Amino acid sequence: MKILITGGAGFLGARLARTILKQGTLCGQSITSLVIADLFAPPADLQADPRVSHHAGPMLAQQALFASGFDGVFHLASAVSGECEQDFELGLRSNLDSTRALLDGLRHAGNAPRMVFASSVAVYGPDASNPLPDLVSDHTLPSPQTSYGTHKLMLEYLVADYTRKGFIDGRSARLMTVTVRPGKPNGAASSFFSGIIREPLAGVESICPVDASVSHPVSSPGNTVKGLITVFEASREAMKGRLALNLPGLNVKVSDMLQALEKVGGAAVRQRVRFERNETVANIVANWSRGSTAERAHALGLRPDASFEAIIEQYIEDCQGPGYPADALKGLAL
Repeated sequence: MKILITGGAGFLGARLARTILKQGTLCGQSITSLVIADLFAPPADLQADPRVSHHAGPMLAQQALFASGFDGVFHLASAVSGECEQDFELGLRSNLDSTRALLDGLRHAGNAPRMVFASSVAVYGPDASNPLPDLVSDHTLPSPQTSYGTHKLMLEYLVADYTRKGFIDGRSARLMTVTVRPGKPNGAASSFFSGIIREPLAGVESICPVDASVSHPVSSPGNTVKGLITVFEASREAMKGRLALNLPGLNVKVSDMLQALEKVGGAAVRQRVRFERNETVANIVANWSRGSTAERAHALGLRPDASFEAIIEQYIEDCQGPGYPADALKGLAL
């Protein structure tokens, strides 16, 4: 199989690429070529794999690549929530225009590849005509309250329509907030969900911009990648329709996350988190779902992470492997 991963040089995309290469097959077919398209080159270990090639640059400049023919596509590339709120044109260009270029390239290739689109729990939000339930489900009517969430919802329907027309075999999976992400904070409003764990473990103070009572569905990187691959490999019958499904999330409060941090890392690590409200971030988060369910994903055999302690432990284990900064666990007495 020839596979394309957009956004494949980023943290989640690179993890997905490594998992696919290690697995060696998708849908029972051998991976002969894995193409990574991103703004920058992928990590060195991926470049060293003879099955991997990469194309760096904006997606809008890679239409010939998209039309070259693929058996499968994972579309992860996206401008994130905070970026889209600050720069409306950037969001339209990076999310809507770029995805349209990808879909049209795949359409013109003419072989109807299987495609997984990484959508988001951000498609849900409160509206006077559509109150937000405590737990959003596959059947909850989306009413996004951010440009990012609006883009994701629009693209879900575009993927469904290209599938209806037979141009692709598309399926959209709504990702829960992925934590713990390594590296520096990015432009996502959800960045603090990783920062309040990652920075204290590295011995650095972290500021939490929202109240401890804030609740939200989260997922570990490993469980998220498992969900993307499972959705890709599922039959159309098992998917039970073209519309997007929720990937499983662990519904936690910020206070639960910090209690788990203290349980795993100790009181000194927990004390490196302090609360300093950021109204911009808090107002965005106030319009997000407080929890989720994932009935269709459960039918595919997917489950949420066992606990937030398990999510932190996965991060600690990852940090002791290649590709993570040597001081990532500087604040933790191992």
